[in-house]
Amino acid sequence: MDARVIDKSKLPSRHVTVGPARAPHRSYLYAMGLTKEQIAQPLVGVATCWNEAAPCNISLMRQAQAVKKGVAAANGTPREFCTITVTDGIAMGHQGMKASLPSREVIADSVELTMRGHSYDALVGMAGCDKSLPGMMMAMVRLNVPSIFIYGGSILPGSFRGRQVTVQDLFEAVGKYSVGEMSDEDLTELEQVACPSAGACGAQFTANTMATVSEAMGLALPYSAGAPAPYEIRDRFCAAAGEQIMDLIAKNIRPRDIVTRKSLENAATVVAASGGSTNAALHLPAIAHEAGIKFDLFDVAEIFKRTPYIADLKPGGRYVAKDLFEVGGIPLLMKTLLDHGFMHGDCMTVTGRTMAENLASVKWNDDQDVVYPANTPITPTGGVVGLKGNLAPEGAIVKVAGMATDKQVFRGPARCFDGEEACFEAVSTRRYEEGEVLVIRYEGPRGGPGMREMLSTTAALYGQGMGDKVALITDGRFSGATRGFCIGHVGPEAAIGGPIGLIRDGDIIAIDAIKGTIDVELSDEELARRLSEWKPRETSATSGYLWKYAQTVGPARDGAVTHPGGAAEKETYADV
Repeated sequence: MDARVIDKSKLPSRHVTVGPARAPHRSYLYAMGLTKEQIAQPLVGVATCWNEAAPCNISLMRQAQAVKKGVAAANGTPREFCTITVTDGIAMGHQGMKASLPSREVIADSVELTMRGHSYDALVGMAGCDKSLPGMMMAMVRLNVPSIFIYGGSILPGSFRGRQVTVQDLFEAVGKYSVGEMSDEDLTELEQVACPSAGACGAQFTANTMATVSEAMGLALPYSAGAPAPYEIRDRFCAAAGEQIMDLIAKNIRPRDIVTRKSLENAATVVAASGGSTNAALHLPAIAHEAGIKFDLFDVAEIFKRTPYIADLKPGGRYVAKDLFEVGGIPLLMKTLLDHGFMHGDCMTVTGRTMAENLASVKWNDDQDVVYPANTPITPTGGVVGLKGNLAPEGAIVKVAGMATDKQVFRGPARCFDGEEACFEAVSTRRYEEGEVLVIRYEGPRGGPGMREMLSTTAALYGQGMGDKVALITDGRFSGATRGFCIGHVGPEAAIGGPIGLIRDGDIIAIDAIKGTIDVELSDEELARRLSEWKPRETSATSGYLWKYAQTVGPARDGAVTHPGGAAEKETYADV
């Protein structure tokens, strides 16, 4: 695509590159080595979440160079910039996890501000760890300039004494260690081999779930989200994205042409079909919100309910993202879903073609057992289930992928903890009983603040062999690596007087993931009486970003968003 034939009179960069009044602005561009011709071309923001915090993000800077070569080859002018990332694996299990979900908003906001301030015409956004993927996609939809998403790729699986392992095995090893089933030497050996390369966590945890979403929603090039970070083919995908973004500018294909109600339903479908992370039920409504589309937890859950579970991926299954990519990638998964009526084929994508057109040449691979045909699934309903009842009037979410049907119903007395640390201590010292429902509250978006994940606690339970002998519910979140009967996103949250904040030790809680219900066996009158006696708790976040976040964040049902969204807009950045 020859960018020089693109009319800049309607592109944002005209504000900084066109006309005599912009001579001072152009002088800054000349100072960075740009030529007159490059300044006259469309300016493409290449945003990465690169940092040295974790392997998830470490390869993004290298991949950004390939994107820039692709942009330049198609006669565009790339401008690289970075934003933050909080990596969940390192933030997990302590106060640092309160920064995780809020980082999604900071990523979206900072990309928006960089694009606005410098008047870039298009965006190639690159992300590696959990919240950075939806944060980048939210920025794309908010700005509504031509955009392509690129996942940094997954990590390769580790090998421990001949067995394939991921970081999930390490979190669960902590539980085994606490009950004497693993020695210091074993734990040390495992931690040194579990993560052998660059890339995000390798199983269908949140990063790979949202990477799958990026293809299903049409914001990423086909196959690009599946290739592991160390594979050289990633650079080819990146260069192709750089070239393709120029075509999107020429054709004026924007994110809101791609992110529609139908494409959001496609995204929810692949989450359920792949046994993906419950966090998708938080991020899909947030992405929809940017476009002014109402698509809340209950809408997501409705899709989950009718979608077959067909990808045998960890944590509930046997395989990791590398294995899926090598047998046909995310297009193989989507092809069988489309062929059997579970996806919309008429959605536009960043290729400039529809989803059905993208998948037309994809052939089924009989020589693999990573993905099952959608008409002969692992289980007939999705790997993630929505729940509702008097304990969660605004809904809750549970991952059932890999769980036997008879393990999806639970009834037992509550044991309540105000915060994750108290529960983790009780689990570590075995101060709980088989058959109980462990309740972690005051961990919601506002109450945390930050809606922490509870992987350290759930993995410890699983490592102790108690993953199916107790249930755990929280108004916080769970990692995509969580397995066992763990219910998150319970709303309304405790901090605003939700029922989860009113229950007491010994109250009987009944959960049925088959029927989609979660109830505490108390009358409406008793709950109302307890609410009248309830008093709000003050959090420790009385200043700084977490205070600011707590003032604006909405309920998990709607994606825990912090601004009015596309429905309140009078114009998008792209049209300024």
